[in-house]
Amino acid sequence: MKEFWIYTGLRIAMFIGTFCIVFGLWFLVADSVNVLLVMVIAFLISGVASYVLLERQRNAFAQRVEGRAGRISEKYEEMRSKEDGEA
Repeated sequence: MKEFWIYTGLRIAMFIGTFCIVFGLWFLVADSVNVLLVMVIAFLISGVASYVLLERQRNAFAQRVEGRAGRISEKYEEMRSKEDGEA
């Protein structure tokens, strides 16, 4: 689960940083700031940036999930073969 929290924390930090940058630029250019539009723009930019910049963390998380799923599948097959042998 450590990989999940690292990846999620970095995604949140990237969104907050992008939001601050977009908000600041918008504030410098215009008198009023549309916060909802700033959030949408920041969400899109941080999503693309995280896809590129957080590849290593995403792969580590995916490998962890894949390993866990493999172990669960093996245990399920083991229990199923035991049931077949007892019947």
